[in-house]
Amino acid sequence: MWLQAASGGRGCIFDGHGAMPQRRNMINGELIVDNFAGGGGASTGIEMATGYSVDIAINHDPEAIRMHKTNHPSTKHYCESVWDVDPVKVCGGHPVALAWFSPDCKHFSKAKGGKPKDKNIRGLAWVACRWAGLVRPRVIMLENVEEFKTWGPLNRAHRPIKKKQGVTYRKFVSQLQDLGYEVQTRELVAADYGAPTMRKRFFLIARCDGRPITWPEPTHAPVDSDAVKAGRLKPYAGAYTQIDFSLPCPSILDTSEEIKQKYGIRAVRPLAEKTMRRIARGLKKFVIDNPEPFIVDRKAYTLIQYHSETAVHEVRGQGIREPIMTVDGSNRYGLVAGFLSKFYKSGTGQDLREPLHTVTTSPGHFGEVRAFLVKYYGQGTGQPVTEPLDTIPTHDRFGLVTIQGVDYQIVDIGLRMLEPKELYGCQGFPDDYIIDHDYSGKSYPRSEQVKRCGNAVCPPIPAAMVRANLPELCVAERTGNIQITQEQTGQLKFA
Repeated sequence: MWLQAASGGRGCIFDGHGAMPQRRNMINGELIVDNFAGGGGASTGIEMATGYSVDIAINHDPEAIRMHKTNHPSTKHYCESVWDVDPVKVCGGHPVALAWFSPDCKHFSKAKGGKPKDKNIRGLAWVACRWAGLVRPRVIMLENVEEFKTWGPLNRAHRPIKKKQGVTYRKFVSQLQDLGYEVQTRELVAADYGAPTMRKRFFLIARCDGRPITWPEPTHAPVDSDAVKAGRLKPYAGAYTQIDFSLPCPSILDTSEEIKQKYGIRAVRPLAEKTMRRIARGLKKFVIDNPEPFIVDRKAYTLIQYHSETAVHEVRGQGIREPIMTVDGSNRYGLVAGFLSKFYKSGTGQDLREPLHTVTTSPGHFGEVRAFLVKYYGQGTGQPVTEPLDTIPTHDRFGLVTIQGVDYQIVDIGLRMLEPKELYGCQGFPDDYIIDHDYSGKSYPRSEQVKRCGNAVCPPIPAAMVRANLPELCVAERTGNIQITQEQTGQLKFA
């Protein structure tokens, strides 16, 4: 038996069959509506600001609604097209304080490349004008990719007409203005508001209640910025804050069968040549040449990105002290671990469980990396190279890393894909957000978890926008989700 306690202080509990109590929260007698609600990114951000779930959530995808229901049980859900939902009917005469819109962005994004666009999907944003005309929300907020501003007509091949870029977008803004709304737009970066991701998106705020539009001030900045050094802002949250370093990082040289036997997990082996190249270049840039490599328990960590390189020597990766780059609908991030052992002339190493900073008594022995990887060939004899390593060799040794005059050997290299929970953390979702099962206990496929994550709004941004523009709705603190399981003894367990 599995139960789920509702979040946000509503006190509702699902029964073991997935029955969901429905009631509206209506802060100060007004509704909050999330169109294109997806798995709940914007709704969660709004909840972080107000302390309450949104009243109405609309999405055509039943899988997305499953996740939204699990985390926002007191919300009224509509699993249908936004065009099939009658704003007047669903609002029931109640005033609307906020209507949020996150229309599908695939057919605007540059990631779509030169593929044909879908006219109907590109036109979904018009539903915001429908809500504005029929129920007149005090505030409308819309999120999309930066290319949303290029919204224009398509030719017969369903490709944007270059000379008419932005025409439809300007008509959209004009219609909101004709309906009595002041409209402002900005591009915001999630890392500026505490999320460990550099994801940048277009945001629009429109309001008709005569109050000024307020854009939230950033709370975070790069660690080397003047604002951080002066203590005015917090440093960016690095990707490492969301990574579980206790999870195994299987060797790139082990077979899939060996990894299954050692760790009980599935892993793709052998790795593709492009992946080996990414690993090598990442280690060179973020460990070997990095004056401050990220080292935990004698493992030097970096991230690789499974995106196509546009230049021969481009490094598709990053150090994990920085916020992760944009998370999309597929898992494109791998964690690389270079396993270090102190290098002695005898070839004897030290216990891998010993933290790097304790291997010597001298201070700062993990501060700088000055050497390069060394390829090993033949019968264990080494051959140094003066160029960056292009491909990881298939032998048992990789080279030496000199750390402020002390030699360490990279004895192995591990790789694993980031877990969905880690990706959600990088997007700024709270730790208690439920992603692996729904309100009835049914498991939620890993692929769907990642898809929902990549398509989600980063919660810290809508939270900041609501606090800045609708402070009268920010009346409570968000209460986290509570999972309740029943053990074989019948005892209920709360977590």
